[in-house]
Amino acid sequence: MANSSDVTAAEIVASIRDKKVSAVSVVQAALDRAERLKDLNAFILLNRDGALAAARQVDAGARTGALAGLPVVVKDNINTADLPTSGGTPALQHARPARNAPSLQKLLDAGAVVIGKTNLHELAFGITSTNFAPFAGTVKNPYDTTRIPGGSSGGTSAAIAARIATCGLGSDTGGSTRVPAALTGTVGLRPSVGNGGAERRYHDDNQVVPISHTRDTVGPMGRTVADVALLDAVITGTQQATAIPLRGKRLGIPAIFWRGLDRDIEAVCRAACARLSEAGAVLVDVDMPGLFAQNEKVSFVVALHEPIADIPAYLEASGLAGITLADIAAKVASPDVVGAFGAITADAFGAAYDDAMRVQRPALQAIYAAYLRDNGLDAILFPTTIAPAPVIDATNGSGDMSVNGGEPAQTFGTMIRNTDPASNAGLPGLSLYAGMTPGGLPVGLEIDGPVGSDTRLLGLGLSIETILGSAPPPNL
Repeated sequence: MANSSDVTAAEIVASIRDKKVSAVSVVQAALDRAERLKDLNAFILLNRDGALAAARQVDAGARTGALAGLPVVVKDNINTADLPTSGGTPALQHARPARNAPSLQKLLDAGAVVIGKTNLHELAFGITSTNFAPFAGTVKNPYDTTRIPGGSSGGTSAAIAARIATCGLGSDTGGSTRVPAALTGTVGLRPSVGNGGAERRYHDDNQVVPISHTRDTVGPMGRTVADVALLDAVITGTQQATAIPLRGKRLGIPAIFWRGLDRDIEAVCRAACARLSEAGAVLVDVDMPGLFAQNEKVSFVVALHEPIADIPAYLEASGLAGITLADIAAKVASPDVVGAFGAITADAFGAAYDDAMRVQRPALQAIYAAYLRDNGLDAILFPTTIAPAPVIDATNGSGDMSVNGGEPAQTFGTMIRNTDPASNAGLPGLSLYAGMTPGGLPVGLEIDGPVGSDTRLLGLGLSIETILGSAPPPNL
């Protein structure tokens, strides 16, 4: 049952609770499938003994809760007290944090069973999940193993797409739950971050290997919107999202997000929009001029300055004595991440940081607030990525790509074009399945909303998924 293509997390939990199946059998099946599909490189570490021990506790009635017995996967930059948290980088390969990250702890308290730590783009600094650390390696897309699964949460998305688990945790700085969801036919939520504090939906301060405290957040990922909504409700202690009818809902379609698309992506997403319109959604064709230019004044300035303080703060809070930022930088294995850490250690963006946070980021947030408010929008709708999964670049990790045979451009910037701006504004976003290209690659559609609208986005997502369906299983 655990591996059938259409089973949901809630159905697995119910089957275990009703004694139709044992937790041990479900967890064992997940571990067996992970082992059989190990060539995908979705995992850095399988938690065989720990997962089976936890499953036995569920079957004995000693471990209960809303997720009792559910196998989940956890990105290997999220702190686990009983397993190493490597960040996919050599300097942290054997790092053992002092405690579990709070979002993960909520899942464990509800009875979830961690079957393994998933692979990722090294230190989460990229979107290919082509990792040159010898113990990590390149994550492959289950729909075409010559292609990337997206990143940085590529291992989590690959494991879910491959039907090893129904759901798990990733993290998102500029698209890292949503890009891999789009490229693997799964679902990824970037929860609200806003300006931090009460606006932040998930609270994992200094318990996830960081890039940027302003931008980073843990996010749930799943095969379906319902799977993601279940994890979100458990983590936040809130009522689980229910479907919100689309009739009369106003969805903004900004042309800026719909330009320069791969032909197949555009065809699938336009067809999806037509179906949503037929279901009663009101598609509001109003652009967001200047958005990308404003985003550029924030994005790299924040992401390449904040690690200077955030990584040492994480190491201290996690009890990882004897490891420094310099140690991590010196041992980075992936060529593209070496470049990023060169900019970090040189503090190449330090001089621009204050202006980015004080002036440019609020200006970016103002563009979104005005767009949503002035057009009476429930959400913004656009293709998650402008192209389907690119071919793995085994030389550079993340090199250049071409869209529709055009001029080559950096893969990283190309693939985060649509996900990055709302990340920098702190807005929530949900990527879900839109359809398949003629070549058999999944396509993602994203809805973004104002800070705090996460449950509403999930409710809209549940209705959208009813119309568009969920991805067929890969041929594995």
